[in-house]
Amino acid sequence: MKIRSFEVYILDLPTIRPHQLAMHTIVEQSIVVGCVTDEEGREGWSEVATIGGASYGESTPEAIKANIDTYITPLILGQDPIHFDKIMNDVSKMVRGNYFAKTVVENAIIDLAAKSKGIPAFELFGGQIHQSLPIAWTLASGNTDKDIEEAQQLLEQKRHNIFKLKIGKGDPYKNVEHVRQIKHALGDQARVTVDINQAWDEDTSNYCIAALQDAGVSMVEQPLQAWDFEGMSRLTAKFNVPIMADEAATSIQDVFRIAKYRAGNSIALKPCKHGGMTQTKKVAGIAEAAGLGLYGGTMIESSLGTAACAQLYATLPEMKFGTEIFGPLLFKDNVTVNEIRFENFEVIVPDGPGFGMEIDKEKVKHYTRNL
Repeated sequence: MKIRSFEVYILDLPTIRPHQLAMHTIVEQSIVVGCVTDEEGREGWSEVATIGGASYGESTPEAIKANIDTYITPLILGQDPIHFDKIMNDVSKMVRGNYFAKTVVENAIIDLAAKSKGIPAFELFGGQIHQSLPIAWTLASGNTDKDIEEAQQLLEQKRHNIFKLKIGKGDPYKNVEHVRQIKHALGDQARVTVDINQAWDEDTSNYCIAALQDAGVSMVEQPLQAWDFEGMSRLTAKFNVPIMADEAATSIQDVFRIAKYRAGNSIALKPCKHGGMTQTKKVAGIAEAAGLGLYGGTMIESSLGTAACAQLYATLPEMKFGTEIFGPLLFKDNVTVNEIRFENFEVIVPDGPGFGMEIDKEKVKHYTRNL
């Protein structure tokens, strides 16, 4: 069984409503889909998502595709997909960085390897510990009353009881008051977390985190710039509310540094920013050894990428802060025939061969960007 080809597609998927972050508001999400084919014609599929072109990070959809086509694909052709760890180790010696591109390639190979054995991908990573995972939802209307109403409806439907608010854009003090009112209205029915997306300085953080902690917010994500490890360390030491590193927690070396200097006491996992599932498992191991809480993050993937994340997160002993892999619920459409299930405040981990998802090739064709 040898790899014969690797194809990359850029898709643009419309969302059901605007999704606001500090650096960009998503109304159409760009995802990169990869398909690896072996000599017998079997296929493995993968997905990563990016946010706002170059506004979130350096890996734009266009660069991901170009670097896979030009630099990575020639290195993997003719290789045996069951040896995906060796393949990616060899790639890493020839291609620096490019974590999103490496994730597209590795995940597609893992999907193919697992399908060739007729097993779920999580069996290649130690097996499944969890059959379902707690799932958060982002409240993003910007209107306090509407956000409260939406949260209460989702609680009644038993779809979500963890709510995140993205508060890095606009007046920090007004945003904090917005969060305080929502938390007061929901009380003990739900956990409320906030994500700053690196938008605050340390002075703003000192005031606002104190107010959020007083309001009962259960976690504050990446208040400072990713490079500011010292500032994150000071905030972590000062407050009782957990401070989560996301954009700062990319490579295994980054996470080791966070653990060493306590520049956060929890981290957000995202396979795409770590460079694939193998590297994400290493990151989780460093965090576990250091006593850092884990959160199953998202780049707003569709059903395919969400399934891959869910399968990996299901192999980790404890997701202290749950997960945020709600992407399929935000899209008007998806690229798989089957859907991810959400019920009883949790996401159900797919357990079919590979990532457990059947690709809808017509949807892939329909949403593929003409380059």
